[in-house]
Amino acid sequence: MKNQKLLICVLLLLLAKFGFANYSADTITLPDSSKTLVYVFDMKQMIGPAIWRQTQQSFSEANDWGADYMIIQMNTYGGTLDAADSIRTKILNSKIPVYVFIDNNAASAGALISIACERIYMKKGSNIGAATVVNQTGEQMPDKYQAYMRSMMRSTAEAHGKDTIIQGNDTIFKWKRDPLIAEAMVDPREYIEGIIDTGKVLSFTTDEAIKYGFCEGKVDDLKEVLEKAEIKDYEIKEYKVSSLESVIGFLVNPVFSGILIMIIIGGIYFELQTPGIGFPIAASIIAAILYFAPLYLEGLAENWEIVIFVLGIILVGIEIFAFPGFGVAGISGIILIVTGLTMSMIDNIVFEFETNYFEIIFRSLFVVVLSMFISIILSLYLSKVLLTASASPLRFVVLRATQKTENGFIGIEQKIQTLVGKKGIASTILRPSGKIEIDDEIYDAKSEIGYIEKGEKIKVVRHEASQLYVIKNNG
Repeated sequence: MKNQKLLICVLLLLLAKFGFANYSADTITLPDSSKTLVYVFDMKQMIGPAIWRQTQQSFSEANDWGADYMIIQMNTYGGTLDAADSIRTKILNSKIPVYVFIDNNAASAGALISIACERIYMKKGSNIGAATVVNQTGEQMPDKYQAYMRSMMRSTAEAHGKDTIIQGNDTIFKWKRDPLIAEAMVDPREYIEGIIDTGKVLSFTTDEAIKYGFCEGKVDDLKEVLEKAEIKDYEIKEYKVSSLESVIGFLVNPVFSGILIMIIIGGIYFELQTPGIGFPIAASIIAAILYFAPLYLEGLAENWEIVIFVLGIILVGIEIFAFPGFGVAGISGIILIVTGLTMSMIDNIVFEFETNYFEIIFRSLFVVVLSMFISIILSLYLSKVLLTASASPLRFVVLRATQKTENGFIGIEQKIQTLVGKKGIASTILRPSGKIEIDDEIYDAKSEIGYIEKGEKIKVVRHEASQLYVIKNNG
């Protein structure tokens, strides 16, 4: 597994290095050790595998820099539950204090991540909450999914512990972040007097979040966050999206994935139309790597999905080169190719947290089949234009000459047709194939009946597909 990921990373890093590089090592400057180092990470997209991978990179870089604080600038409507859970766990286990600055929205998965942070600051007009688990169409998921999300929200709030409050002779312990309020952001059945009635999912404005302990202060920008947090004499280091991340984000776009599928299929088609192994199959292999590698790194493509794609290619190759016609191997190969391409586009978590996974599979299948169909149509058209047009630069790879009968070209040697009825001897044993001698010339022949020993007399009785057939001549 590690070797596979290493190979994929090397391939994409090479691509990033030579095609998409946007920074160089000489631009990196070391922080001033005398100042408080604040590491800033933007989380302003849907929560998913990409943002989880960037989160891991940012925490690693923050640790390498020796950051004193980490601030997440957030604006998200949510995302996948598994990625959100991984990010919140990373935050809760961080040795570096993590604050969040909500710059507009922290909905659903964003609310879970925000509650995991040690401090929450919100811009005027921002919102936090509405963490009910829904599918990709916005429909609420069954209660078993809600129960899991409720427990995560509750345990995340509880992780911040309680404050000790002295009132007279009494000592009161109060949650820093009320777990019931966190749970109400998921469960519409929850009732909290003065805060939320049943039938509604809880979501706080900035002022409401401050009032009920889910925000430490209202701010307008990052500078005010640092002032509210009483962080002085600081230096800011920002997470920069790497070239590799930019490449991956570009390659996993469904439109580009469709183009890669077209190149994969088109490359295979053109390779079958040309002699030897050349550019078309190389283009197909590169397109397959660019298709599967980013999906693999995103956590979408699994090993078995890549294996069945490769197996499908092998079966199609066997059908084309080993068996005449098109049968079980070819059909099975096509099915495996389509399955591998389709399933690689789908997050495997779908089968655990989605009830409409057939719809999701159909959408991916539609992209794959449509791309293959367009690729075949374009391949047929381009093969005619590029390979047969008189002015085409690729015309030299195709046999263009026509061997016509009127020009003296024939499919078989005419002389053997005149040998029918002639007599000779077997110059070798015919069992049943061998050689015969007629009029001092040697020909290949096949015994029509039984074996013929060397030196026996023979007679040519017929010819078929340039093959002479003989019998013993006992007369």
